Amino acid sequence: MSALLQTRNLVLAYGGNTVLRDVNISIARGEIVTIVGPNGSGKSSLLRALIGAIRPASGTVMRAPGLRVGYVPQSLSIDSTLPLTVARFLNLPRRISAQAAQSALKDAGVPELGQRQLGALSGGQFQRVLLARALLHAPDILILDEATTGLDQPGAAQFYRQIEQVRRTRGCAVLMVSHDLHVVMAASDRVLCLNGHVCCEGTPEVVADAPEYRALFGTGTQGALALYRHHHDHDHDHDHHDHHHHGQSPAETADA
Repeated sequence: MSALLQTRNLVLAYGGNTVLRDVNISIARGEIVTIVGPNGSGKSSLLRALIGAIRPASGTVMRAPGLRVGYVPQSLSIDSTLPLTVARFLNLPRRISAQAAQSALKDAGVPELGQRQLGALSGGQFQRVLLARALLHAPDILILDEATTGLDQPGAAQFYRQIEQVRRTRGCAVLMVSHDLHVVMAASDRVLCLNGHVCCEGTPEVVADAPEYRALFGTGTQGALALYRHHHDHDHDHDHHDHHHHGQSPAETADA
């Protein structure tokens, strides 16, 4: 199997109610896939099925042999009075080398946080620590469940940029559920729009123009798909053409 993760005619149900039907998706090594959809569309259920946490009503989920998954949850409740440093948190439940911890923090963009108290971190810093934790064991695929919830737009944009950087440096695939219907990381190779089934998929630009997407989310300013874009400063010529294979333009769209 060349794909890291693949579903075939996947159906998910709770208490006899079908929440997702006929899902056929495939995620290849190194690609970034973003899932959007309204509340109740089956986004989180799909993630849980992909990591093996829930059993399909029918259909199959196939994982590449020995697949290593790094998971970044939406949030994690930790008592702020608990005396726990970031380094100690990364060592739970089993010890890792200081070098592995520092490498993960560096790739998550927060190399300086190792000795900070977990309870003293900002929301954005804590999300970076959760990202570092997910990177500890060299995942083949990084799965993020609404990881920018609670962050403001600049904070979300910075987090997305870090994910792009992780993909470049680590080469892992990224599967991300976005809680914001209208804002998707421009580096996404594909966007899947769910509404009980995969109603459209393609590049961010293709999905933004899809009738199914517009029917769900409207065509006004709030309905347009806004893409977080930015310079890769080290890789532009004087005409500001981006030579990375995603071809991003340097500014966020006006709708962001």
